[in-house]
Amino acid sequence: MFLICGVVAVAGCTSSQSSTTTTTSTSSGTTASSSLTTAPTDVMPANIAVTVTVGEKDYLGQIPVTFDGGQGQDNVHTITVTLTRFDGSTQTETLGSDKGDTITLAGTRGSGSLSGQSDRVQVAVTMNNGITYNVADVLREYRSRSGTGS
Repeated sequence: MFLICGVVAVAGCTSSQSSTTTTTSTSSGTTASSSLTTAPTDVMPANIAVTVTVGEKDYLGQIPVTFDGGQGQDNVHTITVTLTRFDGSTQTETLGSDKGDTITLAGTRGSGSLSGQSDRVQVAVTMNNGITYNVADVLREYRSRSGTGS
């Protein structure tokens, strides 16, 4: 009797494991299509907080990113800015840690079928102690010369 219950329990565990594998396979397929979805950002402790501003995308597709400084400015090791374009291509740049340092990213320029498409900008600040904070994760939509957005 105990032997039969044990065999049934083991068989039940095996079939549930197959279901988990199928779910994992499905979720990895949807991850690729959600690359232009933002994620929550980290809150830095007040004594080491710094800010970075991601500007609006202009009609040429250019996105300015500016380091604004803050109390923790002297503790910044690197600032990494990653642009994920509408087509899935990426660009990673390093932003300086002096207040006012700016880089300009070449986002998706709206023309034809790409008009109005968004690009994702992520900013990660690594401090001298090795801790990395994700301080910005935003979508920037193309704005036409007239300012209508598409």
